[in-house]
Amino acid sequence: MGLGAMKQYVIYTRVSTEDQGRSGLGLEAQRRDIDIFLANFSEEPWEVIGEYQDVLSGKDDDRPQLAAALKKARETGAELLIAKLDRLSRKVSFIANIMEDKRVRLRVASMPFADNFQLHIYAALAEQEREFISRRTRAALQVAKEKGVKLGGLRDKTMKRNEAIQAKAKLEAEKVMKIIGPMRQAGQTLATIAGTLNDMEVATSRGGQWTPMQVKRVLERVQSS
Repeated sequence: MGLGAMKQYVIYTRVSTEDQGRSGLGLEAQRRDIDIFLANFSEEPWEVIGEYQDVLSGKDDDRPQLAAALKKARETGAELLIAKLDRLSRKVSFIANIMEDKRVRLRVASMPFADNFQLHIYAALAEQEREFISRRTRAALQVAKEKGVKLGGLRDKTMKRNEAIQAKAKLEAEKVMKIIGPMRQAGQTLATIAGTLNDMEVATSRGGQWTPMQVKRVLERVQSS
């Protein structure tokens, strides 16, 4: 095969900030699919005469590099090679317009033998699936929201109860610190302080006996407040 018959490709990739976290849509995954296609499914010999990439944020439809890639493909007759059909667009109408352009030949790496008719059907089915997934997600969010109202109510009550317990414990800690504080400053051990509180019949917040660990907790609570 002579040089004049060499298969030519223009490669186009697209990444967006929202796609980067999804497996299979990042730049590395697209390059991998394109490399697999070139190594296993392309006519030989082949050459890549241009590479173009758009980086979009969110649902931004402005794709200057795609326009440049299409221009190059029209001018040279090279095939426009993409990893997946949704890298071109998720809109069937947009894909259909490119397919109707007689000067653009489209090749999708992940569907190496698909012709334009098959790609069009695939795009239409993928659009239906996305619409279904979108509706399913909305329904799931609605259910979660309805459950969340009840859960939130319980959470609020629990938080208020916890805050009341914390406030009561802090007040009691401050009272008992009038005894614990001077003893600790005098170098008394936690065990000695606990013994003294028990001898003085000072009750803990739960009405039990003092332990060295409880004395330590009072000291920490007062110091952190």
